[in-house]
Amino acid sequence: MNHRKSQLPGKVYLVGAGPGAPNLITLRGKHLLERAEVVVYDYLANPKLLRHVPETAQLVYAGKKGGGLHAFTQAQINTLLIDFARQGKRVVRLKGGDPFIFGRGAEEIEELVAAGIDFEVVPGVTSATAAATYAGIPITHREYTASVAFITGHEAPGKKESNIAWDKLATGAGTIVVYMGIKNLPIITRKLIDNGRSPDTPVAVVRWASTPEQHSVEGTLATITEVVNQAGITPPALIIVGDVVRLRSTIDWFEKRPLFGRHMVVTRTREQASELVALLEENGADCLEYPTLHMEPARDYTLLDDALTRITEYDWLLFTSINAITWFFDHLWKKDMDVRSLGGPKIAVVGRATAKKLRNYGLKADLIPEKFTGEGLAAALIATGMEGKKVLLPRAEKAREILPEMLAEAGAEVRVAPVYRNVPPQGRKDELRQRLEEQSIDLVTFTSSSTVDNFLTMVDADSEEELHRLMDPVKIAVIGPITAETVARHGLKVDIQPQEYTIADMVNAIVTYYRKDGD
Repeated sequence: MNHRKSQLPGKVYLVGAGPGAPNLITLRGKHLLERAEVVVYDYLANPKLLRHVPETAQLVYAGKKGGGLHAFTQAQINTLLIDFARQGKRVVRLKGGDPFIFGRGAEEIEELVAAGIDFEVVPGVTSATAAATYAGIPITHREYTASVAFITGHEAPGKKESNIAWDKLATGAGTIVVYMGIKNLPIITRKLIDNGRSPDTPVAVVRWASTPEQHSVEGTLATITEVVNQAGITPPALIIVGDVVRLRSTIDWFEKRPLFGRHMVVTRTREQASELVALLEENGADCLEYPTLHMEPARDYTLLDDALTRITEYDWLLFTSINAITWFFDHLWKKDMDVRSLGGPKIAVVGRATAKKLRNYGLKADLIPEKFTGEGLAAALIATGMEGKKVLLPRAEKAREILPEMLAEAGAEVRVAPVYRNVPPQGRKDELRQRLEEQSIDLVTFTSSSTVDNFLTMVDADSEEELHRLMDPVKIAVIGPITAETVARHGLKVDIQPQEYTIADMVNAIVTYYRKDGD
């Protein structure tokens, strides 16, 4: 008689995290992270990738600690993977670059095979190709070379047991890419020159390839060691040797982006921040996400529920934010209603982004003001005639009163129905303060008055003098005049404000500032 085990067997997935940029992981790798029960990750795997991991998953850091020591030995990592798999866990072993290119992935797999553990290997974009590409260097080119060699520089080339044939390698490959070779750079360059490679051969060294911290320098085999020392280049970095390096002056693109190397704080909630982060990162910025708002359901939906039962009596339904739309429809679905229940009133929104969000629910806005503010919306509505009109305004529990007040003065009957509330998030306060103290933040973005107020609550300055000491070195970008007024009320200066009050226009204004006026 067969007895089925109550516990399903575990499995280990060896996943290449790519060279550093979190968006360079493969779709398969992202899919596995989203379903992981345990993630064992390395120093070179970007921590932002862990956002894909379920909150219930166990995270185990197996990379370097302070002083260059490792949190676990390779033998201990092997044991961890086997033990978690035997517990029936779905384990992702996340390794920088590609697991099978100087990543010791094969050694881990051999141990899994010996232990009878099921596994899968997911390749990643290896650091060699990424470093070259992001430094503007094609590692092969029909007019320069048709061959490339990847070698490790981690071993001392002069030791007796070295298995690198320097006499053949030096002139046998058009392009040579050296992993982990910074500490041995003088020895590597000497070996190549002594074995026939010209001292004038171009060389590039790329640190933290594909990330906002990328730093590239150029020289020749004869000069690169001195160049690296003067530039303060330290691991992790790759060395690219060959005539293809000459093309960098033509093809270099990554480090020339207008916001490259700028550290910019995004204060929106993580759910809202995606568009702003994507646009800033596309222009080269390093986005530091410090959400100043956390949204929760309204405490009481009585006002909204009453309005929904008599929705046909209303002339206008107004939405002043994407959040209001999201939470309004979330509550509508919970009441087992849908858009067919909204057939009575016309719908007005505060701007293009809000109108676009509304279209996701199959609805088209009847009115979009020219000026994307509460005042602009009120003025556009008043121009249509509001005397005796009934208006429903779903919004946050606490919000500016200018819109309902202006409509009421124009003769409208306005019902404000809270659908969500903003709660200051907890945590990361100390990290933010440290960055401000270190002056490692170039710019802070504010997209609403509440993001300003809550951000400054996180800063927690003891005095006006301390606030200025921390914030004066930081540029401030706001989405519109209302947010700018809030910044000014706190005694701070707005540096960047777009003419149109949208995320895209805000980013364009930031790019323009750093291209023309930024220091």
